[in-house]
Amino acid sequence: MRLLLINPNTSAAMTASIAAAAREIAAAGTEIIARQPSFGPASIEGHFDDAFGAAGVAEQARLAAGDGVDATVIACFGDPGLDAAREVLAGPVLGIAEAAFHAAAMLATGFSVVTTMSRTCVIAERLVQRYGFERACRGIHGTDIPVLDLEAAGDALVATLEAAARRALAADRSEAIVLGCAGMAGLARTLQARLGVPVVDGVAAAVKFAEALAALGLQTPKVGDYAPPRPKPWAGWASGLVA
Repeated sequence: MRLLLINPNTSAAMTASIAAAAREIAAAGTEIIARQPSFGPASIEGHFDDAFGAAGVAEQARLAAGDGVDATVIACFGDPGLDAAREVLAGPVLGIAEAAFHAAAMLATGFSVVTTMSRTCVIAERLVQRYGFERACRGIHGTDIPVLDLEAAGDALVATLEAAARRALAADRSEAIVLGCAGMAGLARTLQARLGVPVVDGVAAAVKFAEALAALGLQTPKVGDYAPPRPKPWAGWASGLVA
């Protein structure tokens, strides 16, 4: 199968590292096609960034329509542009937060999220509410690690994440950790070995769920909310995407 991986920020290094993590977990017959927007922020660390990230996802989803991709993963924990991508792509489209929440809830009665900037915790909280995981998610914890610092995750950064996860497990009385950033994808196994509880990386979870849904022949319905966008005039730089 062909799986489109969209990194909503414009960091080429992060796109490459996320793609590498996805290829490591993907089935032998899965081709990972990694793309990023042609515009927007280098990292997504707030509502303003998130709005442009969503537009970038919409751009890349539109460009990929008709390319024969079987499923799509949006590799940002805010799941920006998820509904827009579902409108224009036929196959399953999964956000990594949605996938991670489902995976963690299948493993433990309660989980905690450990993410990057504390200011983004409210974005994760709103997704918990949207997806209906208020009872299973017992806490969301920011570390104030800048997203781009994850591109060169050294021992000190991993130790910071481990300490935050230990505090979260104790304070929330949870039994699993969800990593709240796609840039943490390569750290899940190390942290799981140190913590002794499931550590869920949303990129890996979304890739495996996407493979399963595609293998089942399930696609995004093209009626109701996810019907294709209605034709209408567009202005400015985006007009080429809908012509």
